[in-house]
Amino acid sequence: QAHLVETGGGLVEAGGSLRLSCTTDQSTFAMYDMGWLRRPPGKAREFVATIERDTGREYYAESVEGRFTISRDDAKNTVYLQMNDLKPEDTAVYYCNDGKYRDGSYYANNRWGQGTQVTVSS
Repeated sequence: QAHLVETGGGLVEAGGSLRLSCTTDQSTFAMYDMGWLRRPPGKAREFVATIERDTGREYYAESVEGRFTISRDDAKNTVYLQMNDLKPEDTAVYYCNDGKYRDGSYYANNRWGQGTQVTVSS
């Protein structure tokens, strides 16, 4: 079984919405600050959002603040990314990660799922 399994991507028009899901094993989910990152075409992977394991506090990249919401379901070992008012610049492969959030930065583990493609048409 894959360590991290992302689903929910697709093709959507600008202004539309998508919800991504990421499921992992219970021990991973309980130990780490689950997060979402993305890799736009031709660019490096970048931080999108994270939710702290112990406090539940949410942190977002400035580019998605107010449009995206991260949440988690502890019973299902699943983290979600609700994406509203999508823009063409949100087009990317989205990955979840079991990293750590410290001092304003997200430190991703170097273990990646296959990601899920999000394409926003103008």
